[in-house]
Amino acid sequence: MLLLRATTVTTTPASLPLPLLSISSHLSLSKPSSFPVTSTKPLFPLRHSSSTPKIMSWLGRLGFGTRTPADASMDQSSIAQGPDDDLPAPGQQFAQFGAGCFWGVELAFQRVPGVSKTEVGYTQGFLHNPTYNDICSGTTNHSEVVRVQYDPKSCSFDSLLDCFWERHDPTTLNRQGNDVGTQYRSGIYFYTPEQEKAAIESKERHQKKLNRTVVTEILPAKKFYRAEEYHQQYLAKGGRFGFKQSTEKGCNDPIRCYG
Repeated sequence: MLLLRATTVTTTPASLPLPLLSISSHLSLSKPSSFPVTSTKPLFPLRHSSSTPKIMSWLGRLGFGTRTPADASMDQSSIAQGPDDDLPAPGQQFAQFGAGCFWGVELAFQRVPGVSKTEVGYTQGFLHNPTYNDICSGTTNHSEVVRVQYDPKSCSFDSLLDCFWERHDPTTLNRQGNDVGTQYRSGIYFYTPEQEKAAIESKERHQKKLNRTVVTEILPAKKFYRAEEYHQQYLAKGGRFGFKQSTEKGCNDPIRCYG
């Protein structure tokens, strides 16, 4: 009779090599010039002190954001889709503009005479109280905007429109330089019928001047969500490198946008 003897081999966990999957948090591709000024802002911006937002922005562009389209659709909010119900200071008016990364756009509006206050934030999406990570996931449809408060007696809406057109290229869809995504789209978001009329007429004039299709959207202003404090007056405060840029009214110094 042939006897078969079973032998059990015990392997300790320490002897088993474990697969290692890591994602580098030190990706730092430089960003070439955004229209029409020079920039050293990274392609995937370091907007916070930790590397997490940068990684989430990168993953979001690849379809691995913190929210899937299904998740986002469950979070649709009538508040986010409603009008901006904040009130400007007495005698002042609001306007909203999206023209790419809001850091440089805000500084440009800060320099306009008659502008009394600027804030950067998120709007035109369907998620209530979005974070920077949320909008970078590419699933919430938010736009990075500057909400401008201005005195109509000393600053016309047309003056704000001039600043808006000069600051970016309105013929590139969902893109300014190497900043790509729906949050970087060109948009004018109006509060009054007068602002809407002026915006439409200005767009028509600008398109004739450029002889190219202007993709700027003109829509009613929706709920404005103020961005994280880190983003507010970012370039005026010096950004990551501490190089403060002037907010003096009428200043024509080149705006350098950096992460």
